Amino acid sequence: MKHPRIPVLAHITARDSTTSTLRALAQADPRAPVVVVLPAMGMSARNYAPLVRALHRRGMTVVTTDLRGHGESLPVPARGVRFGYREIVEEDIGAVLRETFAAFPEAPVLLLGHSLGGQLGLIHCGLRRPRLAGVVLVASGSAWYRCFGPLAGPRRLLLSQLYALTAALLGHWPGERLGFAGRESARLIRDWARQVRTGRYTVPGGAADYEQALRQVTLPVLAVDVAHDGLAPPEAVDHLCAKMPRADITRWHYGRGDAAGRPLDHFRWIRHHHGLIERITAWASQVAAAQPSAR
Repeated sequence: MKHPRIPVLAHITARDSTTSTLRALAQADPRAPVVVVLPAMGMSARNYAPLVRALHRRGMTVVTTDLRGHGESLPVPARGVRFGYREIVEEDIGAVLRETFAAFPEAPVLLLGHSLGGQLGLIHCGLRRPRLAGVVLVASGSAWYRCFGPLAGPRRLLLSQLYALTAALLGHWPGERLGFAGRESARLIRDWARQVRTGRYTVPGGAADYEQALRQVTLPVLAVDVAHDGLAPPEAVDHLCAKMPRADITRWHYGRGDAAGRPLDHFRWIRHHHGLIERITAWASQVAAAQPSAR
């Protein structure tokens, strides 16, 4: 049985005419906690529908949106369509949060970032200091090649630089055909490859030093690594968390036993979320209750 589409909350048009759509599965209680889901690289927001509905069943309002260039966001990456980390961090996430705060003014709001969505969401939090209750990271870690071991790490480094070169030559990254991520902007792949190589979030033209921004994050953070995740192993999650010395970080490993024996990896947790939903909702309720507006 197919579920109906999640209702539209708002349409957003950026300064460069890029468009995106916010959808929300809302609770009747206007004070129910709100979770804004930021997808992984190459993932459409619609892929998170099982997670969205599970969080909603546990009493949370859930807002979804696509990262720029994916799903309902237009235009799709191509030669001449130029964007990278800077546009997502400094424009898109802020616009999503403004619409969310306006729609749910009485509710505590949290980010839930998967992979790249979590990384860029954290940078935005340090840069713009939005009035969030906290951030949940799931399968979200630094892409630095040294986090991936003596065999996988060098291979990841080599491939990342080849991907960036290919994207520069073609004008975009055809990930949907080459088996990594989706169709991506050449500049976004360049930003990702730079972080793979250096371990640092360094973006030309950024409003500020993104590494310094991460050091300014003071929010509660629940950072979850997932069993059998070759794209965000525990070492990568730890490396990202170490960039936030002022944050109140709770680390947790989501294993197969927590998932009622279902298989897990970088993407399967979205459907096999049995124990994860319980942990997220309990943690979210705790940090939301600590908000001044909730007292």
